[in-house]
Amino acid sequence: MAYRVCFVCTGNICRSPMAESVFRARVEEAGLAGLVEVDSAGTGGWHEGDGADPRTVSVLKTAGYDSDHAARQFRAAWFARLNLVIALDAGHLKALRRLAPTPQDAEKVRLLRSYDPAAGADLDVPDPYYGGMDGFEECLEMVETASAGLLAAVRVDMEERTV
Repeated sequence: MAYRVCFVCTGNICRSPMAESVFRARVEEAGLAGLVEVDSAGTGGWHEGDGADPRTVSVLKTAGYDSDHAARQFRAAWFARLNLVIALDAGHLKALRRLAPTPQDAEKVRLLRSYDPAAGADLDVPDPYYGGMDGFEECLEMVETASAGLLAAVRVDMEERTV
């Protein structure tokens, strides 16, 4: 059974598809593509079916990542099949934990930057939507940095599940 990770931001067109693309690349580089499934969603559904923001696509493409994406809204029923739900900021964390059907499901929700030991106290990935390209580039840097720690945590969790 695959280990499943879902990244969640507000509209699923900026931060979460960026995190999905970066983490999927890290999973593939680690040789875990058949063992770890990665996707993303938004807390809201107003962008459902839309592609990622063109600035997200541009930043990902420039950095060498794939960016095929269609936005969707996170559903409470998904908790049952997910191992981790990765929130991009504290607002998403709270919304997802409220949505969780059980306390065990709420425990699956974590902040992405909590996997970056250098992040300090501010664990939010700022929303770049209303800013310029520099915000998208900063977002990518934060996502890339935290993805290494997330991958290490997923490996440990996978090993513990097989013991």
